[in-house]
Amino acid sequence: MSPVVEARNLRFQYDTGFEALRGVDFRLQPGERVAILGPNGSGKTTFLLHLNGILRGEGELRICGLPVEPRHLREIRRKVGFLFQDPEDQLFRPTVLDDVCFGPMQAGLTRPEAEARAAQALRHVGFLDGWDRPPYQLSGGEKQRVALAGILAVDPEILVLDEPTTHLDPPARRHLAELLATLPQAKVVVTHDTAFARSLCPRAVFFEAGRVVTDAPVSDVIRLHHWES
Repeated sequence: MSPVVEARNLRFQYDTGFEALRGVDFRLQPGERVAILGPNGSGKTTFLLHLNGILRGEGELRICGLPVEPRHLREIRRKVGFLFQDPEDQLFRPTVLDDVCFGPMQAGLTRPEAEARAAQALRHVGFLDGWDRPPYQLSGGEKQRVALAGILAVDPEILVLDEPTTHLDPPARRHLAELLATLPQAKVVVTHDTAFARSLCPRAVFFEAGRVVTDAPVSDVIRLHHWES
């Protein structure tokens, strides 16, 4: 089975001279769920931003078999759904339904087709009514579900989540973990929330100084690095 993400010796240096990635090797198989752990500044988010070509460094990186190069970026960005730390960064349309329709319409669907896709995604994440509400009126957990529905509506193969529990209370964190576990996509999750990581991800990698220093079952990685939150 071919990996959906394959990085070999991935390196990246910011304009300041800071080496954020210093030879990262990483593989993600279809349907696999992997937590990315490590201290601030260790390269976790920089790595995520390479997965849909927002940042481009040196080395080899393939997404669903495609090299991350300008000629493939449009297709790669359809395959990688990115959920940001603050869902408000992704919600900008007048209503919930408009927001979730945006991605499918950008992909070329008609408004009725996009609405059908959006309705399916909203129901999948448990957002069953209130689709005419403006996103700013939603709770943190509701915003997270709508942002996730917007991603699912374009049918990606990989979900990339950057600190998805930061703005959630404990019940919303549990709901998000349960929901993500039901989704078939492969998942890469950067988090400092070890309870969330344990509940969702069988495997974890630990970043330190721009490198992956441990790749093992999530409980082993947490124990080896004394990384309980």
